[in-house]
Amino acid sequence: MPNAAPELSFSIVEAVVADSGVPSAVAGIILRNRLYDTIFEVVVFTVAIGGVKFLLADEKPQTQIHQFRDRPSIILARLGATIAALVSIELAIRGHLSPGGGFAAGVAGGTAIGLVAITSSPEWMQGIYKRWRIATWEKLSVLAFILLACLTLAGVELPHGELGTLFSGGAIPILNILVAIKVALGSWAVVLVFIHYRGLL
Repeated sequence: MPNAAPELSFSIVEAVVADSGVPSAVAGIILRNRLYDTIFEVVVFTVAIGGVKFLLADEKPQTQIHQFRDRPSIILARLGATIAALVSIELAIRGHLSPGGGFAAGVAGGTAIGLVAITSSPEWMQGIYKRWRIATWEKLSVLAFILLACLTLAGVELPHGELGTLFSGGAIPILNILVAIKVALGSWAVVLVFIHYRGLL
């Protein structure tokens, strides 16, 4: 007799939603039920960024950078960057209420940065990166995420608020935003490294 699915007296999705305090069960699972896993995913992404810098450090920097030069391509790329940035903000802020979340928001933010990079001067991009200390902010976002995640795992919880509202789910929305910042700023670092050492994205 084949293994039958167990019959439960309750809905698993409803149980996750009730436990996490957010209507998006996926966000509840990623940022609460399997938070250990998510911590290591963030750490792996951080190590991967360091690995890219380390592996390309011995290569000779490129003198010629391949970019969009024609006006229509630049306008379309920057329009796409604006849309991607807005999507990133929306996914980061509301990822606990609907499909989305920190990783998707970070990828959208990284896409926006990449589109700006292929239409802008590398010196300008590097100047902004250094002026705003993006590398420091990236590291701080990782540390803040790990600290808040560890506090959550230790049983320290923020108020859940009202289910379905923007300020609900305790630490989950904050964790979402921190992951989005980390992934977007990490992508920026990788983009700059590839431009510097490979001359392209």
